[in-house]
Amino acid sequence: MKYSLKNDRLEVGFTSLGGALTSIKNEEGAEYLWQGDPEYWSGQAPVLFPICGSLRDNRAATNGGKEIRMPRHGIVRKEEFKLESEKEDSICFSISENEEMLGKYPYPFTLSIEYRLEESSIHVTYGIKNTGTEDMPFFIGGHPAFRCPLLQTEDYGDYQVIFDEKEEKTAPTPDLKTGLVDMGHRKEILFDGTVLPLAHSLFYEDGIIFDRLKSKKVTLCHRENGHGVELEMGSFPYLVIWSAANDGPFLALEPWTGLSTCSDENDVFEEKRNAAIVKPGEEKRLSYIITIL
Repeated sequence: MKYSLKNDRLEVGFTSLGGALTSIKNEEGAEYLWQGDPEYWSGQAPVLFPICGSLRDNRAATNGGKEIRMPRHGIVRKEEFKLESEKEDSICFSISENEEMLGKYPYPFTLSIEYRLEESSIHVTYGIKNTGTEDMPFFIGGHPAFRCPLLQTEDYGDYQVIFDEKEEKTAPTPDLKTGLVDMGHRKEILFDGTVLPLAHSLFYEDGIIFDRLKSKKVTLCHRENGHGVELEMGSFPYLVIWSAANDGPFLALEPWTGLSTCSDENDVFEEKRNAAIVKPGEEKRLSYIITIL
């Protein structure tokens, strides 16, 4: 099912399939969200849960001796969500485990996703509730992709990503064959630590993983007129910047709580970097904000 919210500055579309964004238009009708052209990448803004990225051989073990078997980015992005509420300025979707999900991720849960419009901003809030009887480890991430360039008269190289803090100029290397992360080899990022000029070649070997992130806000914008989007990441510790390796005309800004299994990690799920634990009956909430400039 398709849904929408609208105020005097934005019109935003959603789908119950994956509980995801499908459109972000400004008051003039200009589309900012990537529209999923399968020539480059058919996705738009999937929600990643309960992993971000990949597990080694798509599997892991728990400290309690259970097995986790999941494809890249988890188990909910292609599932149908339930509409929980729809108000003038907000909408909320939720999903709970089914038998197939429990076979991949052996923890009962409810995941809620709320989108709230406030002027030119979309506030995205994830609620992760443990409905089982034992501690539940998880990771969660957003994967919103934005049109870049926004206008046909512009080029990809007209855009840049600006960080609000000076970042380290190296990043761990993604393994293209396995989807995992080689922490022993850090590649140089060609920028000054604050302003990253965009070029398609940045993404010919997958995305850029900012695993030592200092910034709480990044801005994707045209270097002259300033139009674009701003992402406020709240408490998300990692940012992945990605585009398709075949010169895709978009850029994804992805706030994650975890990473693909890293070369220096074992296969115990709870022992992965930054694993979050939610107690039985409790809920953890994380938010980020997209602002149209």
